[in-house]
Amino acid sequence: MTIDPKNLLLSAIDLFFNKWPQPFPGRHRLHRCRIISHRGEHDNFHVLENTLPAFEGVREAGVWGVELDIRWTRDLEPVVFHDPGTDRIFGQDRKIRRMTLAELKSRFPLIPSLAEVIAGFGRSLHLMVEIKAEPYPDPAFQNRRLASLFSGLNPGQDYHLLSLTPGMFRFIDFVPSTFLLPIAGTDIGSLSRLALRKGYGGITGHYLLLHHRMIRQHRRYGQKVGTGFVASKNALYREVNRGVDWIFSNRAAKLQAYCRSYDAKG
Repeated sequence: MTIDPKNLLLSAIDLFFNKWPQPFPGRHRLHRCRIISHRGEHDNFHVLENTLPAFEGVREAGVWGVELDIRWTRDLEPVVFHDPGTDRIFGQDRKIRRMTLAELKSRFPLIPSLAEVIAGFGRSLHLMVEIKAEPYPDPAFQNRRLASLFSGLNPGQDYHLLSLTPGMFRFIDFVPSTFLLPIAGTDIGSLSRLALRKGYGGITGHYLLLHHRMIRQHRRYGQKVGTGFVASKNALYREVNRGVDWIFSNRAAKLQAYCRSYDAKG
């Protein structure tokens, strides 16, 4: 088995912040904390990522929001799935964009359409919807399709659109730029400047890379900041103390339980 050096580095960072004690932010600030479950509450064994059961787990845990990914089928229906193909999750190498929605649902019934997710979880969870970088054969139609699906929700209040490739935002004109969020990797500096220049809603990125000065700068421009992937109570306290608006996590239910335990103490 090949070990991903990036995953080893991230695990080492998480271990460090898990062991670094942080001041208690206070019950009020923890109560207001906006935690977002990354691809839903899943283990990819009993519950698969980006599926309706994973999102139901988010809602049952009382977590504020969920991050999910969309891909397009051959007949241009948006479905909720992270990878371009099904091999990692289902062990069958089929490309999403080469199947119609009917074919996909026949072969992989656990993959939900975006319509199903919005119908089941719109308004009860804040939807952080990641636009994946892939070909858009009919951008005008795809934009209209997304506009129709999101027409019953309010941008900002019910959902935001995100992308690791902000150039994909050029295909979207049904929401103002203030509800679009670039996701930064190691290019955090250039994407931070881009977000400020384009008037996006803010920026998201790894909690280690989004430093205090950058957070303050986005705040001065009325923008918000989201950090991921927080995995421990100490890291949660650190981000709440820094005034981060959204906290993305693969352990969202656990973090929410920390916040709820202090609510119960009154």
